[in-house]
Amino acid sequence: MVQHFIEIVFAAGWPYWLFFLLSLLAIVIFFIQREKRIKRASAKEITIQHTLINLELHAFQAHMDPHFIFNSLNAIHHYILTTSTDMASLYLTRFARLMRLMISNFNKEWVTLQEDLEALELYIQLEQLRFDQQFSYQVRIVQDVNSHSTLVPPLIIQPYVQYVIWHRLLMRPEKTGGRLVVHIGKDHNRLYIQLEDNGIQASELLDDIGERQAAGIDIAAERLYMMSEKYQMKAGIQAQQLFDETRRPNGNRLTISMEHMLSRHMPMAV
Repeated sequence: MVQHFIEIVFAAGWPYWLFFLLSLLAIVIFFIQREKRIKRASAKEITIQHTLINLELHAFQAHMDPHFIFNSLNAIHHYILTTSTDMASLYLTRFARLMRLMISNFNKEWVTLQEDLEALELYIQLEQLRFDQQFSYQVRIVQDVNSHSTLVPPLIIQPYVQYVIWHRLLMRPEKTGGRLVVHIGKDHNRLYIQLEDNGIQASELLDDIGERQAAGIDIAAERLYMMSEKYQMKAGIQAQQLFDETRRPNGNRLTISMEHMLSRHMPMAV
């Protein structure tokens, strides 16, 4: 094809110098445009990385909420004085393990689903202790999701669970019977994490703690978006209200979905 084009150019009477000059100009323009694309992609990657670092720091700060730490230790102290030192020891061990996981995972882009769920369950169990078992929880994982090889961004699920507990389950008129179900499954090559609860619809009027928790949700959503941009995960978050057979509201569902990432196929940034 190139030879045919050259023959046409020469047949048209173009001088050699003009043909080579135009060819050289086209090559120079191609490499300039290529260099610009590379620089834009590099600048975008740097921006995403800096944003992720800032979001991870904010997420870590949100998780290390001094109110949560103080109240958890206070609840453990109450167990020591009034109930059982064995139970107090159990919950103190869980608290220490949760702090260790938070500190070790906060600056990581990926952790295994098993690690993330361990931290999540430790957090939920401590909240159950603080609020005298006002709610129960279940974590369900379908068989075709291997929690030891599945990768997820850390500090994504917990802010939503915290918000559900504080502003839905604990706000129920009944002080017992709250229910939280964390369901993890796979649809083709997509991983989904569903949170279902039987709590109330959260009020838009938030106190200082509620505003911090809402900010934690915003940080988690932004981190998920940035990770999705960086690794082409096509992640998404969808919330919906649940209804009973009489069309009365009886709960809420939040679904976090993303590409199913596996540790043996460690994702590469694009």
